Amino acid sequence: MSPSDERIQVRARKRLGDFLFTCDIDLPASGLIALFGASGAGKSTLINLVAGLTRPDEGRIAVGSRVFFDGTADVPIEQRELGFVFQDARLFPHLTARQNLMFGLKRAGRRSRTLRAKPDAVIDLLDLASVLDRRPHTLSGGERQRIAIGRALLAQPRLLLMDEPLASLDGPRKAEVLAYIERLRDEFEVPILYVSHSVEEVLRLARTLVVLKSGVAVAAGPIDDVLQEPAVARLFPAIEAASLLHCQIRAHDERYGLTALEVDDGVTLRVPRLELAPGTSIRVRVPARDVALSLSRPADVSTVNRLPGTVTALEILDATHVDVRVRIGGRVPLLARVTREATERLGLTVGLPVWCLIKSVALDRATLMLGQKPPATLSCVPASSPPAANDAQAESPR
Repeated sequence: MSPSDERIQVRARKRLGDFLFTCDIDLPASGLIALFGASGAGKSTLINLVAGLTRPDEGRIAVGSRVFFDGTADVPIEQRELGFVFQDARLFPHLTARQNLMFGLKRAGRRSRTLRAKPDAVIDLLDLASVLDRRPHTLSGGERQRIAIGRALLAQPRLLLMDEPLASLDGPRKAEVLAYIERLRDEFEVPILYVSHSVEEVLRLARTLVVLKSGVAVAAGPIDDVLQEPAVARLFPAIEAASLLHCQIRAHDERYGLTALEVDDGVTLRVPRLELAPGTSIRVRVPARDVALSLSRPADVSTVNRLPGTVTALEILDATHVDVRVRIGGRVPLLARVTREATERLGLTVGLPVWCLIKSVALDRATLMLGQKPPATLSCVPASSPPAANDAQAESPR
């Protein structure tokens, strides 16, 4: 089995006092997998089960070909080949930054004979060269956490566990470390299990999303798919139903302060000017409520983004709302939430050609700090300003 084919499997049941945790997920062991939910949802329980800090009452836990627990076997923590990053850096205060890093390599033991993460590469990735001879008490919170990440990488883990690694940092330090985690995700082939209750972090970092509530994994899969699930939006208004578009910056319009993003061949989305170079890959999250539909190409409207598409599915949510799935550019899914009245008035059915309208000003420019290399990924998060009254011919529910 090649690394790209490996899976993370967690089928587990665990009772902790009055709290019952049940989970059945089977996900690709690649990229960053975010565990999202409110406090007490079971995020830390799940990561502790994988780590071996908590033993399931029953179930099976495996990463790739390595079975950690199956009811008869329970592999000790130190033999699971994991890397850990917690809220606080937990560095050894009497050691320099370099010595803290090398402790990770020492912990790798026999795995250090075939390095997946080499010291020089890790130091370069995390920009640590200037702080290697300093002790932890002289470092900023962001620098300490970068050392902790480097130490975990140098342990040569088959899986990196990050339990709310940004929770103890202030805004600027959080943005700083977030960019390095992004680069880690893109440059190293180490899958990451990442606990967070921050929508901002999840949208920017995750390729796969597991949503937990009251000890149950209510949704799991590619983030693009999970974001469009109405059940998730109902449980967590903060991650309302949306589409996550993967784009590349194509060009800047200096005259009007706009940036053109290529969504697909021949499909362009324009957003407020982004200070990023053409060719940079970004993510744009478009809430379903900010997408309006028209049967004909609108002409006399203020909306800049008018994208042709085809209806692929409709889902009635309640007495008022309908989610309409549209395919734009031949293969890109976009979700629009409209009223049932608009659905019937326009005669929306599967296979019907439509135009999708998205206001440029509904997409706020990203302000998160970016890594220097490679071209970074960020999220353009929608602004909360309401659309103008003439912005659509099929109204979005308000």
